[in-house]
Amino acid sequence: MKALVFLEQRGPDVTKSSLGVLSKCAEVAGGDVAAVLFGKGPLGPLADVAGTFGAATVHVVEHESLDPPMAQPCIDAVARLVRDHGYDTVAFSTSVLASDVAAGLAARLGAGLNWDLVDVRDEGGALVGRRTALQESVMVEVGWRSAVRVALFRSGAFEPHGGGGQPKVDGVAYDVPEPRVTVVSREVREEEGASIEGADVVVAGGIGLGSAEAFALAEELAALLGGAVGATRAAVYKGWYPRSAQVGQTGKSVAPKLYVALGISGAVQHKVGMQNSKVIVAINKNPGAPIFEFSDLAVVGDVHVIVPKLIELLRARRG
Repeated sequence: MKALVFLEQRGPDVTKSSLGVLSKCAEVAGGDVAAVLFGKGPLGPLADVAGTFGAATVHVVEHESLDPPMAQPCIDAVARLVRDHGYDTVAFSTSVLASDVAAGLAARLGAGLNWDLVDVRDEGGALVGRRTALQESVMVEVGWRSAVRVALFRSGAFEPHGGGGQPKVDGVAYDVPEPRVTVVSREVREEEGASIEGADVVVAGGIGLGSAEAFALAEELAALLGGAVGATRAAVYKGWYPRSAQVGQTGKSVAPKLYVALGISGAVQHKVGMQNSKVIVAINKNPGAPIFEFSDLAVVGDVHVIVPKLIELLRARRG
């Protein structure tokens, strides 16, 4: 596998999800992996970061018009890199931009596209991806029949890990054509509290908390653990917590080191968004709650009794 990983920025940093895909591809390819960065520049410091997470070569495409990058110039540049350097696999972490670029690139190159992947491996020279199917009830293996393979991984599917070195940085001279789409204005909405994406600890609340006010328990516990607060779709739809904190199939996917579920039943759509967490602790008074089936630690009991005691113990330990 000779892979090229599309790295996406959020603010001044490369997203954790795309660095996770880079680390995974470096692992599968045995270190023979490249990355591509787009932006206004300078991109040198971000290229060094990519090297740390496994990129042997980093192609940087700098241009005034790439702030923010749009799909059209990204597709043009990546297609050219594939043709010029012989990459047989192009990998993305799912986002609005990445999905647009991946689809356009597949059409441009006549490449096969597999999406929503949660794992990948090299099996005797053939690339095999894994994704869920039948409403997340089964895991299936998928492959590619095309010469060039496009892979779109679920956000948060992999944890980035270092071990790389100084990459070769390739400045790509690129004449950006007259854009078909331009950004006329951009508004950045500030999220309340810590972001659940990239957090090492997520404390999430569900309907079992009973009210919007009870989310104060989740907030206090998250603050003591140095984490962020998430919520289920049902809790968000009730107006108990902001939409930006929703975890699940129609929300965000997270993969923290610790995921604490308070009063969450564990419906399939929620499981999709947090099942890659390293350690899952669930507190629910229903001993038959589905979330216990995939939790590392299951606590049967009332969150309104257990969580205050847990908070008290954590405060005492910190004291």
